[in-house]
Order: sequence, then C-alpha cells, then structure tokens
Amino acid sequence: MARTGRRPGATDTRDEILDAARRTFSASGYDGATIRGIAAEADVDPALVHHYFGTKDELFVTALQIPVNPAALLSGVIAEGPEGLGERIVRTMLTVWDSNDANPLLMLLRSLANEQVAPMMREFVAHAIVRPLVEALGTPDAQVRATLAASQFGGLMMVRYVLKVEPLASLPAAEVARIVGPNVQRYLTGDLSS
Repeated sequence: MARTGRRPGATDTRDEILDAARRTFSASGYDGATIRGIAAEADVDPALVHHYFGTKDELFVTALQIPVNPAALLSGVIAEGPEGLGERIVRTMLTVWDSNDANPLLMLLRSLANEQVAPMMREFVAHAIVRPLVEALGTPDAQVRATLAASQFGGLMMVRYVLKVEPLASLPAAEVARIVGPNVQRYLTGDLSS
C-alpha cells in the first residue's frame, strides 16, 4: 500500500524531496520528470510533494538552488591573470560538474527544450559566466569574446554530460582542459579575425 502523508521519524522530508527532484530532473530533464516519479524517488506520497512545493514548475525552480556560486569560482580563476585562463576555466568547470550527480546545471541543460526553462538558462549564463568575463576582459569586444567562450562551455557540457559522446564523456577532466583550454583562450584573448 502506498505511503501517505509525512513519514514517521525525524527525517527532513522536504530536503529529501528536493534531492530526489534534482536527481530526477538531472536524469530526465524538465519534461521527462513527473511529480509521481519524484515522489517515488523520495519514497513519499505525491500529495506531500505538492504540499511542500505546489507545482512541478515551483519544484524545479526551488531545486535549481545551485550548490556552488559560479561567479565566485570564476572570479578566483580570473584573478590569476589572462595567461592560461582558458584552461583554468575549463578545468574548474569540469571539476564542479564531475563532482555532483544531481547537478542543477545538468538539470537545466537536459531541460532546454522546455520554453519555460530556456530563459532561466539564458539568464544563468549571462549572469554567472558572461558578465564576469566581460568585466575581467574590459575590452571593447569583451561581450563577443565572453559569449564565444560560453558557447564552448555549453557545447562541451552538452556533449560530455547530456549526450555522453565517447571518448569525450570519459576523458579525464585534466586532459579535456588541456585540449579545450587553448580554444577558450583564443576566444578570450586571441586574434578573432583569423
């Protein structure tokens, strides 16, 4: 018989539902995730998910509370100077993505086909990646350079983590950073005319 209501004991049911939602959204994307599926993953009644979070949209937005501050990570990487910046950014980014099974960023990537999610991703990229790079570069073409770098990150994340295309999906992060870093570096500080 299905469990109803709150679980007995001192568990933090709300946090367990959020963890289950992050795992489910990461695995299935927004459209593929259901309240019933998330409830099953959290071992609670679907009514309890609705009680805490209302709709699937509200649950998704709440689940997007990103466990790391990308802007803070990026500012530390930028502070080391322009030399080798591309490789450092890629290495840092891969370290964060590789360390979290229920990555909220992966939730966004897998959910991009949903028209409500795309604006969230655009806002996130503009705020957490493009803006700090523009400020750090401080050149007249900084906006173009930063968006080109962001396009490299987006493509890399999609192919490595969502599509899981081999051998890129299983290459060590340090090797990916060594290979991709120079491309990002060219976007940030190199000659864009060639």
